[in-house]
Amino acid sequence: MPECPELHLAGRFINGACGALVFAGGVERSAVGRGPEVPFRSEAYRISAVARGKELRLTLSALDPAAGPPAQDLVFRFGMSGSFRLCPAAELPRHAHLRFLTRESPPRALCFVDPRRFGSWRLGDAWQPERGPCVVSEYQAFRENVLKNLDDRAFDKPICEVLLNQKYFNGIGNYLRAEILYRLKIPPFEKARTVLEALKEQEQERRKKDPSLTLSKKVKLRRENADLLELCHTVPMEVIMAEKQLLDPEHTGDYSTFKNWLQCYLVPGMSSLRDRSGRTIWFQGEPGPMAPKGQRPRKTPRKKSPQLKADPEAPSPKVTPRASKQRRRAAANPPKSEEEEEEQEEQADRPRKGRARGRRAVTAAPASPEEPPSVRRSRRTSARRGRGAAPAV
Repeated sequence: MPECPELHLAGRFINGACGALVFAGGVERSAVGRGPEVPFRSEAYRISAVARGKELRLTLSALDPAAGPPAQDLVFRFGMSGSFRLCPAAELPRHAHLRFLTRESPPRALCFVDPRRFGSWRLGDAWQPERGPCVVSEYQAFRENVLKNLDDRAFDKPICEVLLNQKYFNGIGNYLRAEILYRLKIPPFEKARTVLEALKEQEQERRKKDPSLTLSKKVKLRRENADLLELCHTVPMEVIMAEKQLLDPEHTGDYSTFKNWLQCYLVPGMSSLRDRSGRTIWFQGEPGPMAPKGQRPRKTPRKKSPQLKADPEAPSPKVTPRASKQRRRAAANPPKSEEEEEEQEEQADRPRKGRARGRRAVTAAPASPEEPPSVRRSRRTSARRGRGAAPAV
């Protein structure tokens, strides 16, 4: 699922690949896109982008402001699978829900592609008001916003759940929270206020002891003794630096560098639990005092070692009927993929209206009338007597 680093990379890609391009005409929208029609049309305009947390803003600006329309802003949320691609207009990718066409010949298209359609866009330049400062581009404001609001009831929850609260941790998602907590060896279900109040006290002591420290020495000390809020900034920056090849459209979808960077999230040997929002958190060691009751941590399976080739002369093992049934069941019900699990997590907080209607429909369905016991016995008796006999003429 795209998090803060992916949106910042998307903004860099748009500014780098489209900065010198001139676009023309209107903005094309698919019939199933989760956003409004864009009322902008110009004979020549440019596109620029800026990211903040889990949102990205596009600005469409006419080359001639006096003769063209006023600038149009759009704010995007990427959902689970949103991204931007630049491709030939004659070879549009599937699920391209919003398209901006260039003026060149043959034209190209900057497309907002979202296969699962959890992403959306809205008109205007305003960021969502309930989102706090960005952990990457507004670090100091982000840090102050957290430390001055520790009395908020939101911090009564486990730290792993609070890290997904975009009011305070705008840009942090599922894989980032796992990596941050793992590096600091913080149990995911430790109370958030307990973890963060210690940071507040440490910051106050640091200012009292070393009021004359230079900026360079302060930066060095923070790097050597990074706390949770600092890792909320530095860990996403690591992802941005490690995924620079994704700025090249030819490398879209190549996540090998990112997977090699991961230390905890989906890493074999790590434990996992579902938090109270239904999201899976990966960790190592004890989960913490606020872990959900009734759950046992699951281990991420390790990769199987390469198997040796079978001896052709060795006798083949006997397959019992029970074993063959188990194999058929396993083939019919394969384990959930990472994408299916993420989709299930994304839908955990969505209203379950369909399920409620389904339950009502099932409970309201009339039951079939029950036959008297004597009728059932007579039918069984006649069936046993007539089994194998020819029908009477």
